[in-house]
Amino acid sequence: MHHKHRTSSSATLREVRPPAPFRPAEARRTVERVVTEQCRARALPCAPETVADALLVTSELTTNALLHGGGITGFDVGVDSGGVRVSVSDRSGELPVASPAEDERGRTRPGGRGWPIVCRLARDVRVAELPCGGKCITAVVPLH
Repeated sequence: MHHKHRTSSSATLREVRPPAPFRPAEARRTVERVVTEQCRARALPCAPETVADALLVTSELTTNALLHGGGITGFDVGVDSGGVRVSVSDRSGELPVASPAEDERGRTRPGGRGWPIVCRLARDVRVAELPCGGKCITAVVPLH
């Protein structure tokens, strides 16, 4: 997501990336706004289910970055005919894993459901190492 700003001294345009959201709620608001704007502008069929799935994927990725990745260091969202693409970067090089729902005694564990949710809702999920450390997870939620 890039914003174009006109510089005060000339008529040239430069792209400025806004800072990454610090909380999942900020990221969800950004996704909802971008999806609504881009679907309208490009006449794409963005069903309410697509938006709901993209918001859930966004919540899970940003929450995991905060809980397990040392914080959100980058965030991007875009929409094209392939779907809603959400990318979240964090400080950790550790790959995401699904935790068993129960411990060795059969008791239900809290958490551990986010990564399976992302993998189920997204058509394409990629994890890339970042050159300066950390990782970027990109998930594409298909248009319904």
